[in-house]
Amino acid sequence: MLDLQNRMNSKVHSDWMNQGNAWYRAVWIECGELMDHYGYKWWKKQQPDLAQVQLEVVDIWHFGMSALFKKGVNIETLADDILVSLEGHIGAGLGVLEATEALAEYCLRTKGFSVPLFWDLITAAELSFDDLYKQYVGKNVLNFFRQDHGYKDGSYIKIWLGQEDNVHLVDILASADIQSLNFADDVYQGLAARYPV
Repeated sequence: MLDLQNRMNSKVHSDWMNQGNAWYRAVWIECGELMDHYGYKWWKKQQPDLAQVQLEVVDIWHFGMSALFKKGVNIETLADDILVSLEGHIGAGLGVLEATEALAEYCLRTKGFSVPLFWDLITAAELSFDDLYKQYVGKNVLNFFRQDHGYKDGSYIKIWLGQEDNVHLVDILASADIQSLNFADDVYQGLAARYPV
């Protein structure tokens, strides 16, 4: 996933690590979006939409991983650092809203990203690591697909056949083989087959 994130960020800007992007800000904004999908408004009837919550968790992971990259640190070392940060981590057992707030608070306070707090969030959102991986790769592929089809210049069409591209992605992921060596390519081809040219 780190390699895919580096490639995506490099596609958007070749010197992305030196741009000084506020990745932490993108994380806490996504936390707010997640809370909207989960529901926090006691003054009106709301039903948690766990599928959308999980998509927001995946978006948070895109920005969170980006925040962890440092110039001169290779991907293998960064992956090892992530694993070390989780060694001995006993989840706080928080609910979705509380885990989201803890991560957002950390991001705002430190202008950084906490893998253990993110782990608490994926646990609260009922995501396994395999689910996170599958959804992350799918969203990463969709982001590449968007860039390849005019997202940056505004010519990309987000609604196809009456559905947003994210809905098509969910359909494609439901039948995709996560064990395939060509998993990412298979998802990309699935998107291409549906995209109105």
